[in-house]
Amino acid sequence: MNLVLIFLGSGLGAISRYGVSNLIHNLVGRAFPYGTLVVNASGSFIMGLLFIIILERFDGLAPQLRAFLLIGFLGGYTTFSSFSIETLSLLEQGAWISAGLNILLNIIVCISLAWLGVLGARSL
Repeated sequence: MNLVLIFLGSGLGAISRYGVSNLIHNLVGRAFPYGTLVVNASGSFIMGLLFIIILERFDGLAPQLRAFLLIGFLGGYTTFSSFSIETLSLLEQGAWISAGLNILLNIIVCISLAWLGVLGARSL
């Protein structure tokens, strides 16, 4: 059953990633990979929030919710593969500052938002 939940969650996560990323790119353009940044940041926040809520608050449903939401949906929604290839592309274009900024923003913002998600969930 967990494999089915992961399968369904990852498909929904991938579709959501595509939609959010395109929305951001349509709003601000494609000169910088803001779509990936927004997806990674929002996914990190949701991961921090749901990790605590599911594992600490829903003992009976934890395995199914974890499979569907954390492994499936967020696994399909936030991958750093796009981050990696976009950063490599910036480096290959000689856009060293943009590549460095992309690395720093993705790491600092995502870890910070995961921490805020954990704090938010623990304060519920």
